[in-house]
Amino acid sequence: MASGPLNGVKVLEFAGIGPGPFCCMLLSDMGADVVRIDRGSGARGGTPKGAPKYDVTSRGRRSVVLDLKAGADVETALALIAKADVLVEGFRPGVMERLGLGPDQALTRNPRLVYGRMTGWGQSGTLAQAPGHDINYIALTGALHAMGRKDAPPAPPLNLVGDYGGGALYLAMGICAALFEAQRSGKGQVIDAAMTDGAASLMATFYGMRASGLWSDERDSNFLDGGAHFYDAYECKDGGWVSIGSIEPQFYAELLAKTGLAGDPEFAAHMDRSAWPRLSAKLAAIMKTKTRDEWCALMEGSDVCFAPVLSMAEAPAHPHNASRGTFVEVSGVTQPGPAPRFSRTPSAVQGPAPTPGAHTEAVLAAWEIFPKSG
Repeated sequence: MASGPLNGVKVLEFAGIGPGPFCCMLLSDMGADVVRIDRGSGARGGTPKGAPKYDVTSRGRRSVVLDLKAGADVETALALIAKADVLVEGFRPGVMERLGLGPDQALTRNPRLVYGRMTGWGQSGTLAQAPGHDINYIALTGALHAMGRKDAPPAPPLNLVGDYGGGALYLAMGICAALFEAQRSGKGQVIDAAMTDGAASLMATFYGMRASGLWSDERDSNFLDGGAHFYDAYECKDGGWVSIGSIEPQFYAELLAKTGLAGDPEFAAHMDRSAWPRLSAKLAAIMKTKTRDEWCALMEGSDVCFAPVLSMAEAPAHPHNASRGTFVEVSGVTQPGPAPRFSRTPSAVQGPAPTPGAHTEAVLAAWEIFPKSG
């Protein structure tokens, strides 16, 4: 039985891809009872090939198959909505309304419902009806322009900044806040979670630094974007890579000591931006004199602020990750475990992703819904 802080919360998820499932994975890990409504055909765009267990962000929920173009199944969906605490959908604006499942219909059935809407551009705005993906959303906010090397194209940060950071996490935070408020007011509300809004919010520090003159629009010229020699990734003798983050003076001094550069007068110019390219080249040459393992033996755990750059094959086996149980195995699939951690109501993975429709009868019975035939 679930034991997380959201134990007892009923979440109704309308099947989608990207940030919606990731948000619901987080809610499930924290103990919520997440029921996903899959389309009548059972087909789901974006599902990895092979068994459902490989669809990691769909873990920990049950699946009900409904044909949302059929009146009887729409009524069943409304009955589920009436019993839910949270609804999550990721369609383009207007789709749920056309299905008869929009906020007006849902909140009429269930005034306490938290209605979470996940889109790229938002429910309003000039681009609200346009298609898009993570790269487009973060491009519009200034985030993508700030990432990558000088004289090279902006580097997409996987889909971590738009879909997951600016989308799923902001929706999950909004849902938890709205649930808290509903306990006081007895009223639900609609959450308009746009990936453009969330990605822009994630850039708050950098907009502040830019306004103060501490951040340049030129990529690879700032202290957190790879422009500084003391905050970058370096290739090692064996082709492996390590990361250095020696920003503060005491950590920078340790870096110079560990690399034998403590007596080099050029490296005394810690924050001299004009010197950074030259110092980066000199440090890169030194880092290539040892293997990744040799640098780990010398620097890992020290005040350098250091870590090896691990592949997804290597990360789960690293002693720190292993000691914390950062990664778990679910149905034979190694994957990240629940985060964050709670001292009294620990989170847990509630099982692998379901086969579409595997729990239709069981969920309807458990939620005391008895659909009419026809």
